[in-house]
Amino acid sequence: MRESTTPTAVGPTRLRRWTTRAGLTALGAVVFLGWAVAMGLGMVRVAVEQSTLDPASVPYAQPGPHPVGLRNLTVPGEHPLPATVWYPASTSATTSAAERVTYRYAVGILSGTNPVTLATYPGEARRGAPADVSAGPYPLVVLSPGFALGPGAYGWLAEHLASRGFVVVAPDHQEALDPSKLWQSTVDRPRDLRAVIDHMTTEGDAASALVDADRIAVAGHSYGGYAAQVMGGARLDTESLQTACADARRADDAGVFLCDALEPHLAAMAARAGLGRVPEGLWPDWSDDRVDAVVSMAGDAVMFGPGGLRSLNVPVAALGGTADRDTPYATGAVLTYGQGSSPRAVQVGLVGAEHFVFTGRCASVRRVMAVVPFGFCDDPTWNRASARDVAAHHVTAFLVAELTGDTAAAASLAAHPDGAGRVSYLVRGYDD
Repeated sequence: MRESTTPTAVGPTRLRRWTTRAGLTALGAVVFLGWAVAMGLGMVRVAVEQSTLDPASVPYAQPGPHPVGLRNLTVPGEHPLPATVWYPASTSATTSAAERVTYRYAVGILSGTNPVTLATYPGEARRGAPADVSAGPYPLVVLSPGFALGPGAYGWLAEHLASRGFVVVAPDHQEALDPSKLWQSTVDRPRDLRAVIDHMTTEGDAASALVDADRIAVAGHSYGGYAAQVMGGARLDTESLQTACADARRADDAGVFLCDALEPHLAAMAARAGLGRVPEGLWPDWSDDRVDAVVSMAGDAVMFGPGGLRSLNVPVAALGGTADRDTPYATGAVLTYGQGSSPRAVQVGLVGAEHFVFTGRCASVRRVMAVVPFGFCDDPTWNRASARDVAAHHVTAFLVAELTGDTAAAASLAAHPDGAGRVSYLVRGYDD
């Protein structure tokens, strides 16, 4: 079953394959996509599926006790960074006149500062609702979106975590959907995430009063998953990347896209990072020792190699779709779990799922997206609502266990899910 057959966006590898078949350059395809979206005639509602999972099988996917508030903020700096924050709201939020938010899939087409809306879906969070300070301070989760995507694509997960007692902040990394600039994001994203943590814990933002600075996790999807791993200790490794890329080219593997995006720019990456030359092996440590746990959803890991992942020593949850062609499961979640050195880790594979299974609903989409096959809103094998329940259950149980010390949540991670062959699961440190 499928949540929608109307596709609305593009992952990096998917873009490369499509543009190769079309005989276009990647940048030319981005221009075409921008034109097509601009020509779209408004939005059309599409059918949205309901989860078919028994709530008892995914208890941590069920909403928590807190109403949710939302507001926008700007992280100051040389390049100010817009962000969205979700937080536990007071019970008065449910009866207030504050508007419920409508989330939008915002994709930076030609400019990261002027994103284009491809789809929308309604949320439950109340914009500007008063915070519930009585139960705080709350653990902080920094949520890094996929490349060139805005925070709205992950509003479903941020809302859910806030209802469970977390403050969640998602930066808009101001990226354009230009694969030739992915190397810049490799360096810039960890800086962005560090600036967000600084702002939310030390700079007196109104939301920072709700945050427990001693309990912090970083989560992310796709290149956000890459960045989350870096914040937890993973390090780039030039030698491992070059070896993996040589193997991928011989096998004509989907991961070649990432190689083509990074390898030619290693010198520029080193310069952007303030290094005098490209390291022959491990790059410097860009982690943040305030980060207590990491969640990587379809996060790239091949650029780290065994040496770089050995430095990933905080608890980690690695999720992915086993049919993902943008971040292949074998070079994403499998590497993160298998080569990271954390004594506590979880690997969750959604069997047959593709890259965008972790993004939100598509209740309304631009009409033109029906003829632009980018697969942002559908999945070939999964009911997307059920997939979100699987992800929400494991991500929430992991964060509750690690950031609050809840033993029941840790025990739930030790219990292998009854996925009827649809969930591949590995765990260490919770079932000892």
